[in-house]
Amino acid sequence: MTKELQNIKEVQLAEELSKRYLSYAMSTIVSRSLPDVRDGLKPVHRRLLYAMRQLHLDPKSGFKKCARVVGDVIGKYHPHGDSAVYGAMVRLAQDFSVRYPLVDGQGNFGNIDGDGPAAMRYTEAKLTEFAMAVMEGLNEDAVDFRETYDGDDSEPIVMPSAVPNLLCNGSSGIAVGMATNIPPHNLSEVCDALLHVIEKPDCEIDALVRKIKGPDFPTGGIITDGFASILDTYKQGRGAFKIRAKWEKEELSHGQYQIVITEVPYQVQKAKLIEKIASLIIEKKVPLLDDIKDESTIDVRIVLVPKNRTVDANLLMEHLFKQTELEVRFNMNMNVLDSDGVPRVMSLKEVLVEYLNHRHVVLQRKANFRLDKINNRLELLAGYLIAFLNIDEVIHIIRQEDEPKQVLMKKFDLTENQAEAILNMRLRSLRKLEEVEIRREFDELSGEKGEIEALLADEGKRWAKIAEEIKATKEKFSKKTALGRRRTEFVEATEEFEMPLEVLVEKEPITVILSEKGWIRCLKGHANLEEEFKFKDDDSLLMALHAQTTDKIVIFDTNGKFFNILGHEIPSGRGFGQPLRLMIDMANTDNVCAMFVYEESKKYLIASSSGRGFVVDESHLIAQTKNGRKIMNLDEGEVAQYCVEVTGDMIAVVGTNRRMIIFELEEIPSMARGRGVALQKYKDANISDIQIFKKEEGFVFEKTNGPKVETDLITWLGHRAQVGKQVPYGFPRSNKFKG
Repeated sequence: MTKELQNIKEVQLAEELSKRYLSYAMSTIVSRSLPDVRDGLKPVHRRLLYAMRQLHLDPKSGFKKCARVVGDVIGKYHPHGDSAVYGAMVRLAQDFSVRYPLVDGQGNFGNIDGDGPAAMRYTEAKLTEFAMAVMEGLNEDAVDFRETYDGDDSEPIVMPSAVPNLLCNGSSGIAVGMATNIPPHNLSEVCDALLHVIEKPDCEIDALVRKIKGPDFPTGGIITDGFASILDTYKQGRGAFKIRAKWEKEELSHGQYQIVITEVPYQVQKAKLIEKIASLIIEKKVPLLDDIKDESTIDVRIVLVPKNRTVDANLLMEHLFKQTELEVRFNMNMNVLDSDGVPRVMSLKEVLVEYLNHRHVVLQRKANFRLDKINNRLELLAGYLIAFLNIDEVIHIIRQEDEPKQVLMKKFDLTENQAEAILNMRLRSLRKLEEVEIRREFDELSGEKGEIEALLADEGKRWAKIAEEIKATKEKFSKKTALGRRRTEFVEATEEFEMPLEVLVEKEPITVILSEKGWIRCLKGHANLEEEFKFKDDDSLLMALHAQTTDKIVIFDTNGKFFNILGHEIPSGRGFGQPLRLMIDMANTDNVCAMFVYEESKKYLIASSSGRGFVVDESHLIAQTKNGRKIMNLDEGEVAQYCVEVTGDMIAVVGTNRRMIIFELEEIPSMARGRGVALQKYKDANISDIQIFKKEEGFVFEKTNGPKVETDLITWLGHRAQVGKQVPYGFPRSNKFKG
């Protein structure tokens, strides 16, 4: 057997794939996508900042080409594509992407319209003061370093982060099986919350939310969530914030006005937003809006021109909020790597506590580092003082001895470092004034040493020191500065209200046509209802009416149900329309017996074939679903037959037996649902027609020579449920008032 075959191992494919995918997933989670809770940075951002620091690109220095920075990053620390690294760097410089920019860019770094940046060979960059604060203490052993990927250099595992960068700038990323999306916050408010946690470690999270209030997005906007919703989101570490654009009404001459949008929601591209609104105008989906103009320069200024001055600005904006990205939801997911490198979703308080614990560790490490430096210096200063006190003898030993270092150490009980320092002293340091300076420095360092030792021995003093540092940070980036002022406002949204259809649809006249076979369509404009309409060969007109595209059409079927369809949803064109049953869930065995335009404050008399009925008001005609709303209960073999608008105070009912009864309408009850009461008494007959009229005007019926108005009612006057009298002379043979 060859050596190559001896090295072959048999493994289960599924098990090996599982191991390797898990390895890949953990690499993605830890090394790419999730930020560290302590400094709020992903590895690529951390390496970018560190590389820029190594290039001495501090705020007071000049700019350097971004290509130089990207080259150092991918060459020394981050062996990935240059476009990915440059993209991360660009985002850190965009003041509309990060709340507190970490990179100060010079050149084209993209814009809020969604335009990309210039190539890295054209742009230049340096660090901001905020970035310097993130890295404050790197030279003081504040954090651990590790070897870079090739072992030629070292890089920090985490930044000291004198500012709470995770909450201030937020973060977003998609890993394997998990994601993170943290909004930015106001630094001053985060500092207030940190100070509150230091003062009251057992505090409830609602006290912290009253300090932080909510996100503070770089593009401003308005958060419409209430305190209870925001509190629940921060408790869970997950939730959503509803952000709206900020707008104002700008008055013009002659009573005209325009709406000006000055801030758009976070991460919304202005150009795409304007394009969306423009397309809605073209498609006539925002009939209250006439035009949109982009007058933006450095600041956002989107001008909306209403159709006329009578348009309600609030109503128009509410419609646009529902239709466009003028209102968006930011889904927060506070999924981060904790101090042990374990990914988990944290609440607001957990994030604050983790940051404070990190700052506590940093403070101790910096204090110990400084203490070591002081001890080393005091050791040398003590040696210098011995040398000054015995200067002549020291000089004699140096001049005469072959091994002066060993002799000095033995003679004056010096350490090796002290002896080496004395031997390396310059002659000019032997002057009297230098001795005074050494004594002064020795006393100062001794005092500082005592303070540091007291600090390290007392946890209370350490937390007081951290509180001082946080207060200094808050003062440096306070709300009084242009960078520190709060940009996002809070306005609790009013209760949801139903949007009037006139806002959603342009009002236009239509003629609605329903055929005997149940096909419905509409024609533009108000056509003559007496004209011949085209139908399929075996079909004909059932009913037609005039309406508007903004109207609701009410349909009453023989099963006693009311259905609603919207005027603008009825198919239009030169065809035959579409089956009504595709728009409403009407049974195949049922038919339409009435169709009319919905109007408020109207009442209708509905009646069945057996002559029973009741009055129903308009509020009961609205169906919430396609299934309709059952209003009239029917017995077996009985069908709903009439739905007549109440326009008078008297009612005339005719049966198939050609008998008619007239009585006052008030005898019929108003009901929301039921079978109703008897209108006319029958024997071997059914109801044939109904007419409601005013008593003083009389009822009307068709005669061969034209309409006949009958005002003498005494013959047929009675009460409901009576048989009635024979119909008047000349009454149509069809037993219908209209022939």
